[in-house]
Amino acid sequence: MTMNVYDTLKSLHIELPPVAVPAAAYVPFVQTGNLVFLSGHIARKDGKVWVGQLGKNIGTAEGQQAARAVAIDLMGTLHAAVGDLNKVTRIVKVMSLVNSTGDFTEQHLVTNGCSELLGQVFGAKVGAHARSAFGVAQIPLGACVEIELIAEIG
Repeated sequence: MTMNVYDTLKSLHIELPPVAVPAAAYVPFVQTGNLVFLSGHIARKDGKVWVGQLGKNIGTAEGQQAARAVAIDLMGTLHAAVGDLNKVTRIVKVMSLVNSTGDFTEQHLVTNGCSELLGQVFGAKVGAHARSAFGVAQIPLGACVEIELIAEIG
């Protein structure tokens, strides 16, 4: 018997946070048909924006931790959007923006912090997703990572 998503989260000692209040003129998620689009979520640590720039004052391993933290926030928002994470039939796409210096080239490895947790929580079939990872000059509020997600529900 497969574990449900909430059993997996519990086994990983992860509690889903409430949906964050948007900091500008947008909504946290939009559902159209069977697709749920989550707005970009910035990395937070201890309730505050996780500020920094990869290649300057944050290394790849810490960036992965930040991306993992974003994945937890994304799952909290997805839970609020659909009411039950077990309704998710596929994580379709993840897009990651990594605040990084011009010579930093490990954005894809930073983003693995999010992708690997989604795969762990939802399983290989549901959690495997298409993905983009970009290096950018800055992210709102100086955050080190911002990630958005598209999920399919059934």
